[in-house]
Amino acid sequence: MKSMTGYGRSMVSRDGRSLSVEIRSVNHRFLDISLRMPRSLGFLEDSMRKHIAQKIARGHLDVSVSYQNLRPDAREVRTDLSLAERYKEALMQLNRVLGLNEQSGFEQIASFPDVLSASEAEEDEEALQGLMDEALSQALDRLIEMRQSEGNRMEEALLVILDEIEQKSFLIDERYPETVKEYSGRLSERLKELTGGGVDPARIAQEVALMADKAAVDEETVRLRSHIKHARELCGQSAPAGRSLDFLVQEMNREVNTVSSKSQDLPITQACIECKSAIEKLREQLQNIE
Repeated sequence: MKSMTGYGRSMVSRDGRSLSVEIRSVNHRFLDISLRMPRSLGFLEDSMRKHIAQKIARGHLDVSVSYQNLRPDAREVRTDLSLAERYKEALMQLNRVLGLNEQSGFEQIASFPDVLSASEAEEDEEALQGLMDEALSQALDRLIEMRQSEGNRMEEALLVILDEIEQKSFLIDERYPETVKEYSGRLSERLKELTGGGVDPARIAQEVALMADKAAVDEETVRLRSHIKHARELCGQSAPAGRSLDFLVQEMNREVNTVSSKSQDLPITQACIECKSAIEKLREQLQNIE
């Protein structure tokens, strides 16, 4: 079991290039990836998304990429020769018109706007792909390690809550026969009051049987414990279980609601209230399970 909350970071440096990846994740219904990276690395986005999707099933991920190229050939200078020629012609025209004798040197022309321009050299995409694969893989491993650690703690909490719900279901089963006996006693006393003592045992047995059938909760408690068993199995597996557990919690809540609606007994009603409270705790925990 893994949490959807975590953090992972990695930096890889090689041949004068340095690339770092930082990932923060929080809960989300699906896998939602937000990427922030230099425009020059945009060609890596598709492969990054595929790489992440292979290791992460759910959660909102903020992925930040920074890159630095310290190689001597990282930047290049371009010369606009046609523009330089026009600057030269313009200066010569000024000399002729104004009668100046000054000569225009190349330093002067080179200082004019846009004659010389520096820009980033074309990157080695294959080298960058290798850096990204390594940095992203390391960052994801650290993220998953943190999500796993948090998930282990959450799993322990879930199992405690599941035990609590199961114990309440056994209490309901134990209490139910007592409710039938108590109903039989109350019905007998009431009939005696109304008839002055003449009570037909067969009639009482029939009414009690009808009540017992209508208020029977054994099917619901059996299904409830079956859901609990399935939830424990999901907690123990390595595959993402958040959505399946969320469905089971809904089914548990449905069974408890049915028991509560059938019961006219205060102890059973109280047990149902405590079950609902525990199920709500489960639901809150599951909001952050992958």
